[in-house]
Amino acid sequence: MSTTPAGSAPAPEPAPRDGAPEMPGSDAPAGDAPQDAGAPVSAERRRKLITGTFVLAALVLLIDQLTKWWAESALVWGDDPKPLIGELLQLRLIYNPGAALSIATGMTWILTIVVVIVVVVIVRAIRRIGSTGWAVALGLLLGGALGNLGDRFFREPGFARGHVVDFIDYGVFVGNVADIAIVAAAVLIVILSFRGIGLDGRRHVEDGDALPEPSEPAAPSDPTEGR
Repeated sequence: MSTTPAGSAPAPEPAPRDGAPEMPGSDAPAGDAPQDAGAPVSAERRRKLITGTFVLAALVLLIDQLTKWWAESALVWGDDPKPLIGELLQLRLIYNPGAALSIATGMTWILTIVVVIVVVVIVRAIRRIGSTGWAVALGLLLGGALGNLGDRFFREPGFARGHVVDFIDYGVFVGNVADIAIVAAAVLIVILSFRGIGLDGRRHVEDGDALPEPSEPAAPSDPTEGR
């Protein structure tokens, strides 16, 4: 027979010992929680990503200009292509006044303006970067754009009308290192967008579903209920 008086309140539960896991529903989390996919990037990490982006862009620009200098010194304009990997990949020096596939050949100055706008947009976007993947993509894109833009500004026949040095013959078109960087950046941007990773580093979509909205807090229960 129970000695507890009828209707008396139940005894309080003992407090958890130090180091014991919290009970479900406790306000304090147990252990280290995983980083929130929507958490903002720290200022220090953003500075590192910005620095890395510009370093990669400078490296792409340097390699592009060095290979163009080599092409002009080792190849002769108008000569037959020199096999590099059989007929699959050859070396042939040309001066391209247009874009890829010689598009817009007679509108070189318009292409220059477009590339300048692209460079400005990229530089502005880099300030908000929060993802390593986007840092690589924008570094490649900026370096490639600056490589071809330098040809537009400083090569013949004149300022903003210069012809781009192309020397890698793929059979369908002839390109350069800057073009390779731009294509690689485009592919990486498509992959990042498909995975739902934004420029700021936040994952906006995961496994095809949008991140869940925070749930509403549960209403407090009535202590008298069930008596």
